[in-house]
Formats: sequence, structure tokens, C-alpha cells
Amino acid sequence: MSQFQLLGSRRFAPFFWTQALGAFNDNAFRNAMVMLVAFQMGLDDHTVSLYTNLAPALFILPYFLFSATAGQLAEKYEKSRIIRYVKLFEIAAMLIAAIGFYTHHTTLLLVVLFLMGLHSTTFGPIKYAILPQALKQEELVGGNGLVEMGTQLAMLVGMIAGNSLMLIAGYGPVAASSATILIAVLGYLASRRIPPAPATAPDLVFNWNPLTETARVLGITREDRKVFNAVLGISWFWFFGTVLVAQLPNYTRMNLGGDGSVNTLVLTLFSLGTGVGALLCERMSGRRVEVGLVPLGAFGLTAFGVDLYFAHPHLASVHGLDWLGFLRAAGSWRVVLDLTLIGVFSGFYVVPLFAYVQARTPRERLSRVIAGNNILNALLICLAAGFGLALGALGLTAVQIFLAAAVLNVFVAVYIFTLVPEFLMRFITWVLVNTLYRVRVDGLEQIPEEGSALLVCNHVSFMDPLLLMANLRRPARFVMYYKIFNIPVLNFVFRTAKAIPIAGQKEDPVVLQRAYEEVDAALADGELVCIFPEGGLTRDGAIAPFRPGVARILERRPVPVVPLALRGLWGSVWSRRDSMLHRARLPRRFRARVELVAGAPIAPLDARMATLEEQVRGLRGDFA
Repeated sequence: MSQFQLLGSRRFAPFFWTQALGAFNDNAFRNAMVMLVAFQMGLDDHTVSLYTNLAPALFILPYFLFSATAGQLAEKYEKSRIIRYVKLFEIAAMLIAAIGFYTHHTTLLLVVLFLMGLHSTTFGPIKYAILPQALKQEELVGGNGLVEMGTQLAMLVGMIAGNSLMLIAGYGPVAASSATILIAVLGYLASRRIPPAPATAPDLVFNWNPLTETARVLGITREDRKVFNAVLGISWFWFFGTVLVAQLPNYTRMNLGGDGSVNTLVLTLFSLGTGVGALLCERMSGRRVEVGLVPLGAFGLTAFGVDLYFAHPHLASVHGLDWLGFLRAAGSWRVVLDLTLIGVFSGFYVVPLFAYVQARTPRERLSRVIAGNNILNALLICLAAGFGLALGALGLTAVQIFLAAAVLNVFVAVYIFTLVPEFLMRFITWVLVNTLYRVRVDGLEQIPEEGSALLVCNHVSFMDPLLLMANLRRPARFVMYYKIFNIPVLNFVFRTAKAIPIAGQKEDPVVLQRAYEEVDAALADGELVCIFPEGGLTRDGAIAPFRPGVARILERRPVPVVPLALRGLWGSVWSRRDSMLHRARLPRRFRARVELVAGAPIAPLDARMATLEEQVRGLRGDFA
């Protein structure tokens, strides 16, 4: 099913529109308030600067104070009911905002800004924790992509609407108030259609102390080191994005020579690029949680961030260009391309990280982990503001600050990928498999989503473990011949994936015994283990008789067995060819069309070698 079909599904569509309308209102209200204070109240520059700098701090303050409490609410109570209460709270806040707009009461508007920050803080943990309850595992990436796309576009349209409505002569406050109240009401009506999402930790003992609960939530977030490092990656995305967006007005005015319409254009390019990148994640990942896209995203952020500097490094000689004048100017399309692609690679970077956190975190603590993520996001956003201000105070221009952030991204990415080599391993696997093959999968839902199982598959090429690794929805421990395990470069991939090297009894009995011990330990821990029971690569494309290793594993640890079959690999790159006749057919098939199919699980007592071999042969059909 395409990710866009989720927009017609009740288990996703009402939630999607609820969160998108909320993102719209956050930004519409904030921008309308800034326009009112900065341009329509006749305040002096010092007062305007005070209010515009205080506004972001007030909006983000609730993330520090109440994220941990919001995480508890999302775990302990049914989520759709909390969402409805949050949307009623939003309606009340917008009614108060209408009074503030009409009376030009800035203090009241700042109070509303704090309330909207509280609204977003409470909704945040639910926003990402509800998706694994509503969506299937294979829909997580597509669902997250749609949410990210919807959020980016809603934020953009909200910013434009807030500015435009407040500028309507004589009716700006009324127009802005009416629009935000209407959107809040529509958000509440949409929330009433969200299906129930049961509490994941109904027995949770509620802690009302925000300080101690914040410390506990951050501790929970750090318990799984890989998840925590993914959270750090998400927070870094917010740092990078905050630096970029904060500098765009100065960059537009000083380097591009543009007016407000050009600023809107560059914001639109970045937002649309992020939305496109988020949507592409599902197609590029094959509907799996593919963290291999994260290094690709990090590379793109740096590459196009650096190019953005070189595209227009000097101050503009002409000022006051509108968006059409800017697009006609020399070099403008390079800037357009850079900003759009920074957005696209942002989508590649952040969507898989959110899906990874959702997939790897137990549901009874996911909301609190998301709350911990939001606290760290808020901290990095504040640091990003300080980073931009500090570099600006040192005399750096906006475009030089872009360059500094892009270069810093290299060091942060290397640090994260060193801590979690799985990201880099998955990237190498994703690149190799998608470069060499065009893969179609079928029946992989037969593999249990939880618990241990033994996967058995025919063995056609040296790339078989990587091909399976790139397409299985769950991580698996591969049992492979130790000489293949030790191939340079690929050894990093196999070690990071915790593959299990094995040797023949006559070659190295110690390695053989250690392999059986590792297989048993992995199955005892509830992991998937994949074995190629032929004991070696096929020499002629046909399946060789299965060896008794599977029986030995099942005698010690009875687990379900899932038969797999690879089709179409014989004669492709890295498959073995024995005869001189075969060797003469060079080059071998590049970008070969191959298939990976899975059969129904077999109970351990029924998993005889003859049965397993027959099942794999049947799945393979007439393909080699």
C-alpha cells in the first residue's frame, strides 16, 4: 500500500490533519503576533526587540518544564482522549489571543504564546508515540514521512497566513483571530475522529514533580544507547535547522538583495524540500526502517550547506529585489537548488531516525522517550540561537554562519556514526544492494515481529547476507563462512551486524563450536538467526543438499523456522561460476532483478531437513 493511501485511512488521516492544523496555528499565531508588535503598535525599536526576542523563549520554556509530565500522560491514559483535551485547550488559547489581538495587549499575547508552547509540549509525546499503535511496522517510515511533510507545509503556510492576515488594513487583528479560532475548531473536530489508542503503561505511578520527572525521563531515554544516540541525531537536526532558518532573513536581505517575498521564497524552498525528502524515504527504504539513509542525509546537509556559501558568498550590490527579480538574477538558481536539496536531505536524515526510535523503543516507555527527545531538542534549539548570536557578534555574516554549521555537521555526524556504527553499516549495505540489484520482496510478513526464529535460505552469491540484511524488517544474526566474514570492508559490515563466523569441523572445530554457542545465545535472547544450510555457495545455480547444522541448533533450542528463498541471483555480480564457459560471459549481470520470498513459519518439531529443503526449493520455483 502506498503511503498516500494512509491519508484515506481512519487510523491515520484524522491524526494527520489534527497535527497539521495544530502546526499551522502555532506558526500563524506567532507570526501574526510578531507582525502586530513590530509594525502596527508604534513601539520603539528597543521594545520591539525585547518582545521579539522574548517570544521564542516563552514558546520553548514549556518544553523544559512540562515535557516529562506530558510523557507520563501519554503513557498512562488513552491517547485520543488526551488529544481532544489538548485541542479544546487550543481553542481556549485562541479565544484569549483574539482579545489580545483586538486590544493590542502584548502581555496577554505573550501569555498565549506560553500556552501554545504548553499545547505543543503536551501533544509532542503523543504525536510520535501514537504512530506505532496505529500503523503496521512496514508503514512506520511512510507514516512518519507524511507527518514530517504535513508539519513542514503547515508551518510554512501558517507563517505566511499569520503575516498576511495581520497586514490586512483595518481588519488584521480580526482576520488573524478568526482564522486561528477556526483552525483550532477544525483541529478539535478532526481529533474526534482519531480511533482509540489504549494506554501503554496504565499502572504508571504519576510523578507531579517536573524536576525529578525530567531527570527520570532523561535517564529512561539514555537506557538504550542506540536509541539515545538516534535522539541526539534528531536534536542535532533541530540545531542545524534552527541555525539555518534564523539566518535566512539576513541572508535574503544582505547576500541576495531580496525583500520579504524572497525571504518567503527561500523558506518555501527549504520546507518543500524537507517534505519531498520525507516522502521519498519510504520508496528509498523499501518501506523498512532504514537508518542507512541517515549518513546519506548528513552528507547532503554538509555538501549543499557548503555549496550554499560558495553560491553567493558576497554582499549584494542590488537591494530590494522581489522574488521574480531574484530568480532572474545571475546565480539565483544555484541558491534555489542548494536550499531545496538541503531540505530534501534533511528529510532523509530525520525521518528514519524518528522511525528507528519508534521501532526500537518498548511501547510502554516510548512516550517518555519522545518527551526526553523533546527536552533535548529544546536545549539544542537554545544552543543554536546562542551559536548564531555568538558568531554574529564575532562579525560573521549569515552565509559564513551557514558554512560553519555545515562544517560542524561533519564532526557531529562522525561522532554519532562512531557511537552507532549500525548507521554507517546500514548505509554501506543500502548503497551496495541498491547499486547492484533491483530487489522485489514477498511474504516477509511471515517473519515474526518479536521473539526468536531461525531463518533458512539458499546460498547463491557472496552478497546474500547483505541482500537479506538490507530487506529484512528486523535485524538478524547471519551465520556465514569465516572467510567471507573476513573480506576487507565487508568485515566492518558483518561485525557491526553481529554476524556469526563459522568453519567446517575439519577446518577449525573451535570456530565451529563457538558459532553454535553464539547461535544458541542469540536465540535465547529472542533474536533472529539466519543460516545457509547448504554449507556453501551453489556451484551451478541449483540448491545443494542441506547439511545437518539446522537440526543441531533446533535440538538445543526449539524455535520456529522460516524458510526463505533468493531468486534470480545466479549469474549476477558476486555469484560463483564454475566452468570456463560461465567465466567467458563477462560482464556478469549488473542491476539484476532478484527476488526474496518467505514461506510460512514451521514448528520446530516439524522442521526436518528434508521438509526445510523441500520448502526452500518450492519457494525458489524455477529460478536459480
